[in-house]
Amino acid sequence: MKRDDIRFELKHEVLKLVAEHTFNDSMTMDAFEQIPFQVIPGITPRFRCCVYKEREIIRQRTRLALGMIPIPRDNHEHINMNEHIIQVIPAACEGCPINRFQVTENCQNCMQKACQKACAFGAITITPRGAYIDQTKCKECGRCADSCPYHAIADLMRPCKRSCDVAAIEIGGNKLAHIDSNKCIACGHCVQACPFGAISDISYITKVIEAIKDPNVVTVAIPAPAVEGQFGPNATVGRVKTALKQLGFDYVYEVALGGDLVSMHEAKELIENKENGRKMTTSCCPGFVNLIRKHYPQLMEYVSTTVSPMQANYRYIQQKHPGAFVVFIGPCIAKKYESEMMKAPDVVMTFEELNAIFDARHINPEDCDEDINPDATSYGRRFSGAGGVAASVVKAAAECGVNDVKTKPCSGVKECKVALAMLKAGKLPEDIIEGMACDGGCIAGPGSVAQLPQLKQARLKKVKGKDNDSIGDMLKNMDALDVDMVRESFDMPERDDFILTDHVHVLLNNNK
Repeated sequence: MKRDDIRFELKHEVLKLVAEHTFNDSMTMDAFEQIPFQVIPGITPRFRCCVYKEREIIRQRTRLALGMIPIPRDNHEHINMNEHIIQVIPAACEGCPINRFQVTENCQNCMQKACQKACAFGAITITPRGAYIDQTKCKECGRCADSCPYHAIADLMRPCKRSCDVAAIEIGGNKLAHIDSNKCIACGHCVQACPFGAISDISYITKVIEAIKDPNVVTVAIPAPAVEGQFGPNATVGRVKTALKQLGFDYVYEVALGGDLVSMHEAKELIENKENGRKMTTSCCPGFVNLIRKHYPQLMEYVSTTVSPMQANYRYIQQKHPGAFVVFIGPCIAKKYESEMMKAPDVVMTFEELNAIFDARHINPEDCDEDINPDATSYGRRFSGAGGVAASVVKAAAECGVNDVKTKPCSGVKECKVALAMLKAGKLPEDIIEGMACDGGCIAGPGSVAQLPQLKQARLKKVKGKDNDSIGDMLKNMDALDVDMVRESFDMPERDDFILTDHVHVLLNNNK
């Protein structure tokens, strides 16, 4: 299955080729050099100025697929490269307008000259052809655009910057986008927003494939609740579980089980806080947690100390299969960031990456048999959508005898910021904030494959008519009542190289 978007189709082809070479032990330097020619054959450019630029972009994408940054840190162009999980591909970041506000042909050269009067920096002059903006003086305040009666001044803010609600993207002197890791919450919205596909996440699929191939390694896949419908309308979570076993995983557990664990533990934590008159927030979404850590640090005391469903599943699995190699699979790029922070699980993959691996091995989840063994309740599976965590915590609280819990579900960074501002001001009426960095919840994550309407429909089918599920009974049936659910720390090793220290791949050096 492919996403109906040429940006992601090219990424898919690169990931697929890297997966094939890794499975076949053929990822040599020659193979690495051939991938750009396989993806971009011929001499006629399709998307860029020339075929050579197109191939350079594919080469940089191939480095990302191998777990490396797009170009070496000591590159000859002296481009500043950080080692954040989200990377700007230098060769691809070149098509956006540099000057944000520009006068269009709609300018009527009117007598009012409202734009000139609105500019406090003297950046606008009136010429016989109309208004002119001196970009050396423009401060991008936007007053000229707001004042023009003809809407003749266009706001051409780069889509990546517009998508970032925490102002983590800057445009450097080399006219390339740069991500400030001190502000970035790793939500991945810029990855979705860039029309040129110039921003992407680092992939660790080679580590996954190598673990699957190793007969001495026990591998466990833990797909997120948003898996339902990702690989086709008929690709249920049961069929995806079968497909993962066909791929080579020894065991598969739904992260929805971790959702049930979180619901019960967070409900008990909430009840205790409620009795003491304290507010709190959820801690499931790493993008939301990063938002608080980096932009509202004074509110960290309100964040739930309960681990995320991913961490809960990892701890559960380590009890059942000590030393197992655990791979989280979901729609979230920020989970890669969380895995570094918590040093678990071993690898995080997106559905997008799993899709490429399925294609490399000719596995179609829609054609697989249904695994009917339930791992979790419908409440655990509701974690995939906005409001699902809140509904699950309310259910767990009711099972604990408390029925008056008030929740504040927040869908997207903007809503989260409003709720956090209310909490900071002491004006939050609800007991708990459910924070989801993506609009619509996890199913809208940047690592998804299917379109949002399909995922919403699949999710509704999965949870519909199951309000009588018992979270407590499920945890008892799964022998999961004694899992340690307390997060040890929210500290993050904020150093430039923390992301790639343990992950830089050496295949090319070993297989020259």
